[in-house]
Amino acid sequence: MSLGVVWLKRDLRLFDHAPLVSAALRGPLLCVYIVEPSLWAAPDAARQHYGFLLESLRELYRALRELGGRLHVITGEAVDVFERLHRAQPFDTLYSHEETGNWPSFQRDIAVGRWCRSRGVEWQEFPQFGVVRRLADRNIWHKHWEAFVTQPCLPPPQAISFAPLPWPDAPPPCADALGLPPAEPPHRQEGGRSAGLAVLHAFLHERSGQYRGGISSPLSAPSACSRLSPYLAAGCLGLREVVQATRRQLADLPPEADRRRAGLTAFISRLHWHCHFIQKLESEPELEFRNLHRGYDGLRPVPGEGDGWNPAHFEALVSGRTGWPLVDACVAMLHDTGWLNFRMRAMLVSVASYPLWLHWRPVGEWLARAFIDYEPGIHWSQMQMQAGTTGINTTRVYNPIKQARDHDPKGRFVRHWLPALARVPDAWLFEPWRMPPDIQARCGVRVGVDIPLPLVELETATREAKARVHALRAQPEVRAAKAAIVAKHGSRRRPEAPRRGKRPPAAQLTLDI
Repeated sequence: MSLGVVWLKRDLRLFDHAPLVSAALRGPLLCVYIVEPSLWAAPDAARQHYGFLLESLRELYRALRELGGRLHVITGEAVDVFERLHRAQPFDTLYSHEETGNWPSFQRDIAVGRWCRSRGVEWQEFPQFGVVRRLADRNIWHKHWEAFVTQPCLPPPQAISFAPLPWPDAPPPCADALGLPPAEPPHRQEGGRSAGLAVLHAFLHERSGQYRGGISSPLSAPSACSRLSPYLAAGCLGLREVVQATRRQLADLPPEADRRRAGLTAFISRLHWHCHFIQKLESEPELEFRNLHRGYDGLRPVPGEGDGWNPAHFEALVSGRTGWPLVDACVAMLHDTGWLNFRMRAMLVSVASYPLWLHWRPVGEWLARAFIDYEPGIHWSQMQMQAGTTGINTTRVYNPIKQARDHDPKGRFVRHWLPALARVPDAWLFEPWRMPPDIQARCGVRVGVDIPLPLVELETATREAKARVHALRAQPEVRAAKAAIVAKHGSRRRPEAPRRGKRPPAAQLTLDI
């Protein structure tokens, strides 16, 4: 009887797992997860990602053991592992989910496909998100997405014939052995399907009423946001499962539950946008490291490529020493938790891209390591959108002083994460460099010593940066190239016509509701 290999990647669950179900129907199978050193050596990999992964693998190992099987965690490069396995115990089919990951994983998949063809192994890949491989027409993408999320979820197979690994199992390497930097947020979210299901239940049944209006402020966002993103990124939960659970909850709500209904409706829209942005990377993998609109090449300096890159600006941003309190407080929270709400993420990229005039790629690598929920398709699309290099989006510039006044008016967030500012009066909190010396002495804080001065004059630097971007955008050849990008990547979904006196639903217009 033929042997099948189920290759687990970012799909660490048994529920709604099409590769596992398909393999179980055919005969004996091996379930393998490969710890690939080359992927963990990439500049977007972090120790917290590996810790989250190991927690998720341990739970998956226990779940497979309850079915009488085993999860085999093998260390090595994917092609080498499959070659070794094929020589020891030939198999004819490889089962996996499609993955829209970073550039190293994309190149890895190309190599695996080449190896499969050379060995006569059929590689069956199944979609995990509403992302269409080799999408020919963006106009039909939403129909594909809706068709995917409405298909019934697959229960775990009850009868599986497990084959043994033809060599002894070995424990996965430690983070140090993979060369991962030692820094790790002490209060990041815990990995695993059980933790993900608990977060999903709490959001659907308790927290969703805070969603609309609560996800923009860093004060309310930790509980108002779904907090499901790391579990979707690792595949502990399936996108289709989350969409369907949300729709069931919407259908069961009583008529008076207006806030929860609005929150859950907005959340479904964001799940749609989740796949919309990943589709961009699927259709153009190079956007991880190359401007989506090539007319913006050379706009900002790149480290190691000529003059202009400002390492002092970059180091100040990464260490939370920019001098703008909300920015530095967000970096402090990120270092502690591995998470920020979307608006604050966008503000960090905006500050980096405009007043600090930093290229989005090194900033994006830092943030990829800092975010526990790093999802390459969303991450790199958003990095370019906020930096203004897509060529099709409105310039997005977030003033960190205005954002602080709008979303942290009493300074609770800033004071929590920047204790040095605890005694600074509200009037000076968001611009402490303007404090007279006597007030500084009274507060016990010395600007320029205990807290940094701003790196640049915000309004001037932002105005000059915007002028550079807009001047480039106005060039005829740059404008002419816009249509092709819209055709390939632009959203076709339009906001519904609002009822009289009502604003159009923000969920259709922006990720930041």
